[in-house]
Amino acid sequence: MSPKNPASLDVAKTPLEVLRFLYVGSSDVRKDREYYTKTLEAKKIWDFTSMGTRVAAVQVCSGPLLLLAGHRPAPSVLPVFEVGNLKATVKVFRSRGWLPDGEEFEIPNGPCYLFMEHSGNQMAIFQDVRPRLLERRLRETG
Repeated sequence: MSPKNPASLDVAKTPLEVLRFLYVGSSDVRKDREYYTKTLEAKKIWDFTSMGTRVAAVQVCSGPLLLLAGHRPAPSVLPVFEVGNLKATVKVFRSRGWLPDGEEFEIPNGPCYLFMEHSGNQMAIFQDVRPRLLERRLRETG
């Protein structure tokens, strides 16, 4: 939390613990990555093509990574929150009427669920069981 920002409250005890990623829909990941890195001076973290799609991670600020995603519709933004225990969080949320948007699936960092709030905005929650997996692969493959 930023001590300079009075709107930054201590939210460490909320179920949606950390906003880790913003999946940004992209119609051309290479062009979008170049825009972020050259125009906005973002740092490229990784860039992979796998399972028929390309995703590039860029760090534009101290907040979450932007994941420029060829498999997401452009324009769109999907906030992805990390939770400490996905099964426990899902159980608590279900007891409050929460419904996932489909079945549990995997992202590189671990198990994940999509869900929608009442206005139709899609979000995701995941448990980070494979921290920094893509960064490690990038170092291994060069």
